[in-house]
Amino acid sequence: MFLIAVVSIVNGMSKYMEEDFAAKFLGVNTFTLRRFPDFNMGNVTDAMWKDWQRRPLITVEDAEAVRDALPAETHWAIQDMTWGNPATSYRNGGPQSLVAAVSADYFVIKNLDVERGRVFTEQEEQVGAPVVVIGRETADTYFPNIDPLGREIKLDGLPFRVIGVLEKQGSTFGISLDRQVIGPFHSALKRVTKSRRGLYGVLVQGNTADINLDAQEAAREVMRRRHHLHPSEPDDFVMETSESALSGWQSIKQALVIGGIVLPAIGLVVGAIVIMNIMLVAVADRTREIGIRKALGAKRRDIMSQFLVESATLSFFGAILGIILGFGLSALIKYVSPLPSSVALWSVVVSVVVGAGVGIIAGIYPASRASKLDPILALRSE
Repeated sequence: MFLIAVVSIVNGMSKYMEEDFAAKFLGVNTFTLRRFPDFNMGNVTDAMWKDWQRRPLITVEDAEAVRDALPAETHWAIQDMTWGNPATSYRNGGPQSLVAAVSADYFVIKNLDVERGRVFTEQEEQVGAPVVVIGRETADTYFPNIDPLGREIKLDGLPFRVIGVLEKQGSTFGISLDRQVIGPFHSALKRVTKSRRGLYGVLVQGNTADINLDAQEAAREVMRRRHHLHPSEPDDFVMETSESALSGWQSIKQALVIGGIVLPAIGLVVGAIVIMNIMLVAVADRTREIGIRKALGAKRRDIMSQFLVESATLSFFGAILGIILGFGLSALIKYVSPLPSSVALWSVVVSVVVGAGVGIIAGIYPASRASKLDPILALRSE
């Protein structure tokens, strides 16, 4: 039960990290050029943080230079973000929304679709049209019981016209992805995000993994040249991918899997001792039966196999009970938490094999002891 439950939790966390977190925040076949990592599960020391703060900003000129060097089969987008306080004529005050000033390909890279209205075009982005696409929660909060399309929403006192409402995105790590406002980078929205202090990042997506790798090398070459780095000097920027962002998680995942195997092993040792004691009692209670069987011609291996089968059967049905409880616990975790907990088939197979194996190992000594009984002395037993 413990093995299946722990593995299902780890699988659920892994799916949550890779599908909900990495896919939604970072994208598939995507990398983000940043000044320093945005997602880091490792140990960031004071020295590392100070070194990151000394790095040059990622500028619009950097982003455009990277765009010009990318392979043809790629999508590119500027991304600048901050938390803002929207306001409308229908509601003043409310929860903050994530405000993003981006270029038009952002919606393609992030795989964002609208349920109402439309996204802004490349032409609207280039001329800086004061339009925005908002998340469903932002729409419900700031336009209660009203269709937001065509209506005005203000950020830092600057007016923008709502042209689209995104499909429901859900939440990740408690951050609602439905509470956001997305507008053209070259509009007044970049005054809200304060892009002059450096971009949040430059998003690049290749049509395939190989094209994405080529795009990373092209971007690295451009940035190293623009930052005048010598061949011996390390990069003073990062190109964050889902793999790099989750590198720390992979170490945690391995530790959890090992723990999920080691901890049940302690229970197996205790279980083996219990089964051994049960079988020793069974041998003591059935000494006369063993003597009769041996007197009638049963060989030593017949007696031994009898008790081994009984021991293995005992532990096998215990494993089956544990599997049923493990499935139930996995379903409970999925019901009460956001983790998409799922039982791994290999954990079930291992549970059955290990369960039967423990029974056989624990039954070897009692079975061997029973097979060595002298039939005459066994027949005298009461």
